[in-house]
Amino acid sequence: MILTARRAVTAFAALAVPASLVLAGPAATASPGGAHPQPGFSVKQIVNGMKLHHHYTVSGARKTEPLSQPDDLTHFGPFLFTAFQNGVGSQGEPSTDGNTNSTVVEFTPSGHVLRQWDIKGKCDGLTADPWLGKLIATVNEDANSSLYTIDPVAKTGGIVHYAYNEPLPHNGGTDAITIYQGQIFISASAPGTTGAPAPQPTYPAVYSVALGANHVATVTPLFGDEARATVANIGPGHGTRVKLALTDPDSNFAVPWGAPRFAGDFELTSQGDKQQIYAQAHDGALRLLVLNLSQSVDDTAWITGDGQLFAADGDGDTIDRVNGDFEAGSIFVAVTPCDAGDAPPTCPAPGFPPNYLGTLGPWTGHVSKVTLSGPRLEPKGMLFLPAGR
Repeated sequence: MILTARRAVTAFAALAVPASLVLAGPAATASPGGAHPQPGFSVKQIVNGMKLHHHYTVSGARKTEPLSQPDDLTHFGPFLFTAFQNGVGSQGEPSTDGNTNSTVVEFTPSGHVLRQWDIKGKCDGLTADPWLGKLIATVNEDANSSLYTIDPVAKTGGIVHYAYNEPLPHNGGTDAITIYQGQIFISASAPGTTGAPAPQPTYPAVYSVALGANHVATVTPLFGDEARATVANIGPGHGTRVKLALTDPDSNFAVPWGAPRFAGDFELTSQGDKQQIYAQAHDGALRLLVLNLSQSVDDTAWITGDGQLFAADGDGDTIDRVNGDFEAGSIFVAVTPCDAGDAPPTCPAPGFPPNYLGTLGPWTGHVSKVTLSGPRLEPKGMLFLPAGR
């Protein structure tokens, strides 16, 4: 693996893009409808956390426990990585058995486990940075957040812990990570955990993050929870300018160039708000589009052709592989009804089922359930691995 230097990240104010930052231009607008996946999808469990273990120390006593609650997924070349949260709280609180560590696991597409690393905190965001040649992991989605880099080829050690350069101005934590045109974009999750409730005009929704000297990560807002956006849904309201009111920035993604819509954009999912925000450069400024969804979703997987879809089942403690004939241009989502802002306190409940695999219409925002055979799947994190990777 060749390590290359990261391009410098240029700071910029919310809703303004300097010439040094080039986000993707507006995507071509094909006719509505989009591609639809064909039926015949099956599920196979390939990694079971209950068959894996990690060691930790509580009050001087060394303990061992199985791995549980996988979430984010990423890949480095042909190898996949996930993070098991092991019951750690969203602000880094110990689990019921005293553990404070998440476990990052490396495995093959067939499910053969290769290596694992423990990091302190609840790991919510995980990605591979090809410019840095390392994994990046965020911990503690609600508060007390920080991040780690992990060198997956280091024989020993290889973990570096970074603190943010300032108290996060959205008064929350950090979550999903996308490497977008050589830069690190991280979701500003759980805004208002330790301050005024979200939304607030001063709360960033996404940070651009630069890893600096002395293990300090500098955060710069990309856009805010109350930024202006244009409604992207086809139908009544299409093209209307609205003020966002984001309360739950969560997953994010770089939309592939072959996508039927929003090609090349940076995408942020506000899970509880049932919205996806798409960022693109327009006339030297940051232009935002908002797609209103029929359901709350977590991760999104954009299908680019032949390949395999992987999903983390947090309740089942497994990593599953979805097999079938994937159609290029289709969009799969981890549907999370109980994470919607209007979900009842006790959930699942009537009208709010457990997580399920769905497809997303990029023109309408409508989410449809996918029929699966095999073991039950309640997805959270997802990853599409194209054939040949």
